[in-house]
Amino acid sequence: MEMIISLVAGAVGGNAAGGILRNLNQGTLINSLAGIVGGGLGGQLLGMLGAGGAMAGGASGFDLGAVAGQLAAGGVGGGVLLAVVGAVRNAIGR
Repeated sequence: MEMIISLVAGAVGGNAAGGILRNLNQGTLINSLAGIVGGGLGGQLLGMLGAGGAMAGGASGFDLGAVAGQLAAGGVGGGVLLAVVGAVRNAIGR
């Protein structure tokens, strides 16, 4: 479940970054793909730091704070990776 949240948040973050940073925008497909990869990496890094685990809520079985962390990590990871991809593609002249 955590991975799906990170991937979806990454796709949203990649497209949001492409909309905000017009000079790094690569189109919806590449924005989404870079965002998905970045979101997955961001979610994994969050998990390695011990802050992941959306299902680690104990008795309730669901932790809203962990889900919010996964969304934030996925979105930021997607945006950052899109910025890197956009900068590299702009540097080599597309």
